[in-house]
Parts: sequence; C-alpha cells; structure tokens
Amino acid sequence: MKTGRIEAFSDGVLAIIITIMVLELKVPHGSDLHALRPMVPVFLSYVLSFIYVGIYWNNHHHLFHATEEIGGGVLWANLGLLFCLSLIPVVTAWVGENFDAPWPAALYGVVLLMSAIAWVVLERAIITHEGPRSDLARAVGRGLKEKLSPLAYVAGIGAAFIRPWIAILLYAGAALAWIIPDPRIERRLRER
Repeated sequence: MKTGRIEAFSDGVLAIIITIMVLELKVPHGSDLHALRPMVPVFLSYVLSFIYVGIYWNNHHHLFHATEEIGGGVLWANLGLLFCLSLIPVVTAWVGENFDAPWPAALYGVVLLMSAIAWVVLERAIITHEGPRSDLARAVGRGLKEKLSPLAYVAGIGAAFIRPWIAILLYAGAALAWIIPDPRIERRLRER
C-alpha cells in the first residue's frame, strides 16, 4: 500500500487533537488584564501540548515522506501512536487546571513517554516492512535526542512528585530538542 491514506488520516486526527485542546481554553471572566491571570497555567499547558503535537505532525510528515510502502503492521503501529497522542488533550487540561499538583504533571509525562515509545514502534514497523536497505532504515538511528527524550520524561515523572514545575520544565526542554525535524531523513532523501 502507498502512504497517502495513512498520512491523510493521521493529519485529520492530529488536527482534531489540536482542536480539542483549543476548545479547553475558556473566555476569561472579567474585562481587565487581571482576568487573564487564572488562565496562564491553562494557556501554558496548551502551548506546550500544541508544540508537542506540532513536532509529531512535522516528524510524521518526514517519516512518511521517506516511506515507500506500508503494510498492516505499520497501520496498527500508526494507530498506536495516534492513540497515545489522542490522550494529550486530557492531560493538558488536567495540568492546566492543576498546575502545581503532582499527579497531573506525572501523567502528562507518562503520555509523552508512551507517545515516544509508540513513535519508535512505528519507525521499527516501517523499517521491518521496507527492509534494512530502505531510505528510512539508512536515515534513522539512535541519536542523542532519541536517548535523552525518554530520560527527560522519566525524570519529569519522578520530579512531578517533588516539584511539578520541574517536571514541566523537563518536558519543555525535551520539546525544544525536537522542534527542528530530524535532518537525517531529509539528507537521505536528497541523496536519492
């Protein structure tokens, strides 16, 4: 199978995830700037989650641009990733409403960790389907970002029970590392 349908479906799901998150932003009660103060944690959690969904969307695009064909295993692995990402609006709203509470910050990290694991499963499913000589197999590896991100999520989960804001900073740091898409895939595609 070609990748067009899986890309279109994934784009639609990711767009819905972002839409659900933005719908959690409520109109402030009051007409002065002080009315915005209670919204700051909700808005900050939305921004971080929007960045994460954007990172996954961007890298998903690059991943499937380097993919020639898919099979059933890839379809299921992609659904696993989309499932994990679909949990982001729930934990985003929970963190936004309870910015200084440990459990929401910890569960946010669990969802990020699950999403990272699902990403690796999807990559491996594509490589298994296309073979070790595929463009993707030759382009990806286990770089520094791939190793540090899960560690940041695990550290954040633990830190959430000490100081939830430390957990959020760790998650934000991991996001900053991924804002620029993986250049290895683009380089490999230019070499075709």
